[in-house]
Amino acid sequence: MSRYVVTGATGGIGGAVAELLHEEGHQLVLVGSHRGRLDAAAGRLGGCETLVLDLLDVAGIAARGSALAAGDSPIDGLVHSAGLAQLGAIADSEAESWMQQYKVNVAGPAELTRCLLPALRAARGQVIFVNSGQGLRTSPGWGAYSASKHAARALAQALRAEEGPHGIRVTSVYPGRTATEMQQAIRRQEGAQYVAHTYIQPRSVARTVLAALMSPRDMEVTDVSVAVPGA
Repeated sequence: MSRYVVTGATGGIGGAVAELLHEEGHQLVLVGSHRGRLDAAAGRLGGCETLVLDLLDVAGIAARGSALAAGDSPIDGLVHSAGLAQLGAIADSEAESWMQQYKVNVAGPAELTRCLLPALRAARGQVIFVNSGQGLRTSPGWGAYSASKHAARALAQALRAEEGPHGIRVTSVYPGRTATEMQQAIRRQEGAQYVAHTYIQPRSVARTVLAALMSPRDMEVTDVSVAVPGA
């Protein structure tokens, strides 16, 4: 039985990853910014550790993350699934929007990873970044979000190069449009209808994450794109 830390664990892809790992009998640390939602998620899964962590407060991550890494239990995997998307043309996007997305999508995950590296090294663990199709390309109106996800891709690549000698594997997963609360918010920003069944289901992306986590030690899944068929 392994121990996994999952951010964004109260819903969407992160929630689905937590469910699949729980079904496989693994120990979980559920990470989210809302205590009530975290407690509800832990109640559904039963017996999970929880950690309230606001990725916007990058400076405050060190104390909580370091305390988690200092525990007796190893950390076999860290799944970064929390994310923030605020759409808008570059001409209309204010600095605060850029900074919020950078903190949640890049700086916060980087800081949490840094804090947990001793425990991940000890377990020869794995780090998964749930990125986005916008981390491989970009589109009008997606500049700030896409820039943060391109940065997250670079973060994963650098981490892989630096921590590979310590036995840590690093994977980036790039989902297309997925039926999540974030997608609902995105469709509202686009002024378009949200139709859940036309998108990838969170559990489908989660199965890709799980496959990377459970892959044999003689290989490393580096980058995986998950797209809607025919898109």
